[in-house]
Amino acid sequence: MSDDDDKGLDAGQAKDRRILWQVLLINLGQCAVGGGVGVWATSTAIMGAALDNLADASVYAISLYAVGRAATIKVRAARLSGWLLIGLAVMLFVEVLRRFFGGEAPVGAAMMASAALNAVLNIVCLRLLRRHRGDDVNFKAAAIFTNNDSLVNGAIVLAGALVMWWGSNLPDLVLGILVAVIAANGGREILAKAGEAARQDARAAPERR
Repeated sequence: MSDDDDKGLDAGQAKDRRILWQVLLINLGQCAVGGGVGVWATSTAIMGAALDNLADASVYAISLYAVGRAATIKVRAARLSGWLLIGLAVMLFVEVLRRFFGGEAPVGAAMMASAALNAVLNIVCLRLLRRHRGDDVNFKAAAIFTNNDSLVNGAIVLAGALVMWWGSNLPDLVLGILVAVIAANGGREILAKAGEAARQDARAAPERR
């Protein structure tokens, strides 16, 4: 949306758009850094977290598109977000299975440092998202994504410590499966909230006529 588009939004919608831009840029940065660290450290968990950040960024971009638009468009955007997260979960699960058949132990210290940085940035994102007031289904989706990230980062810190202790890639792979399950469940929650929002809009439609 351009500056001209901003003029068509009320103050609350313009504020929502600024919030979404901020969390979008933060997640793109997390994805770029996490992807690089994940490849260097040969960590499935970090690469999964980076893919999760990319999915988050996609959700925020979709939500930006939905700001100020009709409820049906917002529901479609949220459903796209939910299926995106489920697709991410499937891709990550396939990658974990591939690595179970061979691979060196990741760099545990890098896993812990990357997760700690991500945890701090997730707190920033959650505080930004909490500035929004209302029942917008896309902001609910964004909050679910960010809460999932917080769970994942805590688990990565633990997995990094276990990798250093055991000298094995098993904790990293187990966590990769956990990340895939969390992502799939988050997608399910988003689809459920989108369905609920669609039903509420359908019930309200006769009243608007």
